[in-house]
Amino acid sequence: MSQTTKRALEASLKNLLLKKPLDKITINDIAEDCGINRMTFYYHFRDIYDLVEWSCAEDAAKALEGKKTYDTWQQGFLRIFEAVLDNKPFIMNVYHSVSREQVEIYLYKLTYNLMLGVVEEKAVGMAVREEDKRFIADFYKFAFVGLMLDWIKKDMREDPQVIIDRLAILVHGNISSALDGYRTDKNTSK
Repeated sequence: MSQTTKRALEASLKNLLLKKPLDKITINDIAEDCGINRMTFYYHFRDIYDLVEWSCAEDAAKALEGKKTYDTWQQGFLRIFEAVLDNKPFIMNVYHSVSREQVEIYLYKLTYNLMLGVVEEKAVGMAVREEDKRFIADFYKFAFVGLMLDWIKKDMREDPQVIIDRLAILVHGNISSALDGYRTDKNTSK
């Protein structure tokens, strides 16, 4: 029942965002649209921004389901772009209503987990320090988030597949190369 109520609250928020900006929506508006009382909202979320964050996380989890490997990372990123595009009114409203930093933090969490999964997969059998693997994942995370934010800022006009294809050219073979450069076992025979 809890997930059903959360999804209903999410649907109400997205419905209201088609009519007015996020900063003009109240918890009363959402509760009324959803057919619940205010206290039920607070049972599930601290505030509207908590609902926004949960909604983004749910959409992202669906987009990335099963797409966290080296062979599927492009599909994962493409699904993120498609999920953002499918929810354009919601995303544009959130992008313009909350600080850019909050949007970045959300995207960083999402992409870091995807990239770390790819890095871990490519590092199997290699002696690479955890901090170096995290550094590589961070590098790609920042690149992807920068591309995504620029795409959102430009009103999502460019075809996401074109962006992903261009990114794939940059990434192809470079994660393995970076891991090889960070190996701790290759210079031990000195």
